[in-house]
Amino acid sequence: MGGGPLSLYVHIPFCSLKCSYCDFNSYANLEGLVPDFTRALCEEMRMWSRVMEGRPVATAFFGGGTPSLMPLGELRSIFAAMRESFAIEADGEVTLEANPGTVDLEYLRGLVSLGVNRLSYGVQSFHDDELAALDRIHSAAEAKQGYAWAREAGFRRINLDFIYGLPEQPLERWKETLEQAIELGPEHMSLYALTVEEGTKLAYDIDHGRVPEPDGDMQATIYEWSQKRMAEAGYQQYEISNWSRPGEECRHNLVYWRNGDWLGMGPGAHSHLDGVRFADVYSPKRYISLVEKGRSIDLPSSAREMIDALPQVTFVDPLSRELQMVDTAILGLRLNEGLDLGEFDSRFGVKVEDVYGPQIEEMTSAGFLELADGRLRLTERGRYLANEVFVRLLPD
Repeated sequence: MGGGPLSLYVHIPFCSLKCSYCDFNSYANLEGLVPDFTRALCEEMRMWSRVMEGRPVATAFFGGGTPSLMPLGELRSIFAAMRESFAIEADGEVTLEANPGTVDLEYLRGLVSLGVNRLSYGVQSFHDDELAALDRIHSAAEAKQGYAWAREAGFRRINLDFIYGLPEQPLERWKETLEQAIELGPEHMSLYALTVEEGTKLAYDIDHGRVPEPDGDMQATIYEWSQKRMAEAGYQQYEISNWSRPGEECRHNLVYWRNGDWLGMGPGAHSHLDGVRFADVYSPKRYISLVEKGRSIDLPSSAREMIDALPQVTFVDPLSRELQMVDTAILGLRLNEGLDLGEFDSRFGVKVEDVYGPQIEEMTSAGFLELADGRLRLTERGRYLANEVFVRLLPD
């Protein structure tokens, strides 16, 4: 496999309460597994270290679940194993997701001491009734207090996540939330339209008439207003759902959108290495037992062999060249900068126009795509209907 820069994703599966809209691999009431999970995660890092030796790690992202539920002592062990196992760059971006209802000033200072230099708060709303409807465990006041503590602890890069387009949410209510967020002044904000994922509590409630479906037209109205307001406030939109101050983009997520290499560790963590997708088993208990089983095997000397050898890896999908091109094109189009045509040509030895010529012509004529400055980009109109563009690039 390649020897270029690598990113790490570390999945912490524990939550205080499963949110109504969430379909991530997260579990409530499993705190008793934390010590065994920590040992397994540290062991998985050591397993990968021999075949990743020498690859610089530019970003590491701790997601979940709720990583901020982990005691500092456990995180200290995990960070020590990570730094022993991988070559984290001196200026590497290290992000940890947190719920404002799970932290205090001392805890946040502890995160800074571990080397976390980017904090991502799942705020979602500044209205307590909306937070309750989403099953969030924090209040609006706690979210603001958590932000103030993060600044006091020394965080200079903070992201705030929000969800808009809740059932029956009027534009004015969303405006109030976003205005309060802008007033705080984070370096980065992620604004996501509420989606109804199969198997979630929200989907069940909608199916049984307890709450109405989100209004797609209202979501489009909110998105349009938010684009204008964020620009007025000095934030640059660099991806369909993400805004930042100049130079404060999330470097880790840019790796995903540029279809780079990342190694995922932890229950349900997905990876992408040199055109191979793979994932760890989802169940935390099963993950712990399978990593323990892996301690007794003779580890191979190549990353590709490791994927096949590790017991906790339960899904492997070597991507065809066609699918690698599709992934690169679709992910690149999510970015405002668009898809770099020269980079695509260099990576695959073929021009984008030779692969997707008819689709590009159709979408350009419809006003959804534009070719400019060596890049293929979604237009303003195209961002509203991005999925209509993406589906046309998929193979038959």
